[in-house]
Amino acid sequence: MPIPGSGLAKGLAVTLRTMTKRAHTAQYPEVQPELPPRTRGVIGLFEENCTVCMLCARECPDWCIYIDSHKETVPAAAPGGRERSRNVLDRFAIDFSLCMYCGICIEVCPFDALFWSPEFEYAETDILELTHERDKLREWMWTVPAPPALDPAAEEPKEIAAARKAVEKAEAAAAAAAAAAEPAAPAEPAAPETDAPNTPEGDA
Repeated sequence: MPIPGSGLAKGLAVTLRTMTKRAHTAQYPEVQPELPPRTRGVIGLFEENCTVCMLCARECPDWCIYIDSHKETVPAAAPGGRERSRNVLDRFAIDFSLCMYCGICIEVCPFDALFWSPEFEYAETDILELTHERDKLREWMWTVPAPPALDPAAEEPKEIAAARKAVEKAEAAAAAAAAAAEPAAPAEPAAPETDAPNTPEGDA
């Protein structure tokens, strides 16, 4: 059975220990805080990777992602081929007044177009200005920290292995084509045959 008043005594002990320590004041904004690498500040957009698949907008619980696009026709790559259509991104905006920073949009993006940035200084005086368009989201992309280094003993990622094999195969094909295109070296002329001098049989 706990001693009556032991909880109060423990609390007072913590208070006394804290009172004897020197206070540490963060000199913000003159001194920026050191944030952990996985800080959830804002969401950066790497526009080149976005295929307008709409997964992030559909999976967002707050419906705070707005995407507009149009289709363009891509001509056939080879004669007799078929034309294809692709989606072109017109608008990508996130309303950070609604965003709850769950990170679902980043997790479901199949092409690595969204990343967490530790940037946090984006306060506005008007709530309507918290909807940031793709230009601002792209600026935040350059503040995304580099991924941690892989474990040296870890298995090579399949994507890197496939890309490396493709490069090696292309280099080997280019080397073979260059070797086949080189003209064959001319054969060295054969030395002329000289007749052996006729010697009498008795002189041997």
